[in-house]
Amino acid sequence: MYKHFFKRVLDIIISLVGFLLSLPIWFITIIGILINDFGPIFYKSIRVGKGNKEFEMIKFRSMRVVKNDDESSLRPDQDRIFCIGKIIRKLKIDELPQLINILKGDMAIVGPRPVAKHQMNIFRVGKYDEAKMVRPGLTGPAALYDYIYGDQFEDSDLDKYKEEVLPTRRELELIYVRKYGFLFDIKMIFDTGWCIICSLFKKMPTRLLN
Repeated sequence: MYKHFFKRVLDIIISLVGFLLSLPIWFITIIGILINDFGPIFYKSIRVGKGNKEFEMIKFRSMRVVKNDDESSLRPDQDRIFCIGKIIRKLKIDELPQLINILKGDMAIVGPRPVAKHQMNIFRVGKYDEAKMVRPGLTGPAALYDYIYGDQFEDSDLDKYKEEVLPTRRELELIYVRKYGFLFDIKMIFDTGWCIICSLFKKMPTRLLN
């Protein structure tokens, strides 16, 4: 019952409350973006979600705008991230606009991360295609693993990222689809908060690594 009804109800409630409580952060972030790199406030891109259906995912822009933006890389171009962009990425503030995606029904609070079309052959191939059975999430075990370990790698370390992080990240997405439930989702929400708190103090979230 949770997977088919209550999860959606929980998503709506949490995203509405989260949106209202975070409005001051939205205001500060928008001003920071305009001061640091005047231009579009939001970054919108096509992602693949439940049932491999495409949707437009929204984030706060954290990178300088360039023509012919290429999303095929697994890691962000560090040279393009402006000052406030580094802060909002570290604290995951850039993901807040995805609360709108959740309200629209494109995403969930917890689930596999949405996939760029260029990366379907990496994250939605073979057994990993099971991830299409659920809505992609704002957070989840794979997203947290990538946050803890993957963010240590820059675009120049792509081969090392593929070897050390990507295999576990894909397995965690598969594990979520097969085992998720109410208690697991609640745990992921609290773990996400803990990871962000640890990042503020520049400490590894060791409680999640045991």
